[in-house]
Amino acid sequence: MYPVLFRIGSIEITSFGVMVALGALLGILLLRREARRSNLDIGRVTDAALVGVLGGLAGAKLLYVLEHWAEPLSDTLLSRGGMSWFGGMTGGIVAGLLAVRWQGLPLMRTLSAAAPSLALGQAVGRIGCLLVGDDYGRPTDLPWGMAFPEGLPPTTDRVHPTQIYEAVVLFALTVLLVRLRSKGLRDRAVFASYLIGAGTSRFLIEMVRVNVPVLFGLTTAHLFSIAIILVGIGLIVTGREEVVAATAAPPDKPRKRRR
Repeated sequence: MYPVLFRIGSIEITSFGVMVALGALLGILLLRREARRSNLDIGRVTDAALVGVLGGLAGAKLLYVLEHWAEPLSDTLLSRGGMSWFGGMTGGIVAGLLAVRWQGLPLMRTLSAAAPSLALGQAVGRIGCLLVGDDYGRPTDLPWGMAFPEGLPPTTDRVHPTQIYEAVVLFALTVLLVRLRSKGLRDRAVFASYLIGAGTSRFLIEMVRVNVPVLFGLTTAHLFSIAIILVGIGLIVTGREEVVAATAAPPDKPRKRRR
């Protein structure tokens, strides 16, 4: 574990913060490449992505604070981890959608281009969770179990490194989405594949996590997982591909009358 990489005076530079920033950077670089593949305006897509990153950070912190409402606010706000995966995903997508509308970008084409980037950024962020000892799972006797004596909270028991599980799945999902796009899968189906893949993997991994059930024995992450899986299925079975209006041809010039 390397929760704090170095200090500048009284400011701690955490491994989690660095990995979140790296995930955002790599995600934007991949998005720019995929946007070029889809003939989208790179500048406007990048602006929308930056808005999405800020929305994701705000959503991740807000949902974490709400989930830990019984704890002192100063602890949850200033925690070196303290970011909710689904809060970040929801905040990022909502902020990104507003930015896409503001920039006048085609919705489904932009979401399809963004899908691999979302998975990549989340995968890198999960490595940050591992480095600070956040979001680990239940105790296990499996040979790859890990202890987090400086974790959030600390534990000397060997537990499921669920951060690694999720990062591996999300990296694989990134590769899959890029391949699906390169093979010409419909934009709607690409984004739906991201939602279904991310939601299903998180639902399964949540079974070995230590979060508190909130409804019918399910945790907040379980409920969010079900919601985004249903949204993904809905995208596939309903609606039509977004149609980009063609530019109207200029009217013919009136012919001069012969005299």
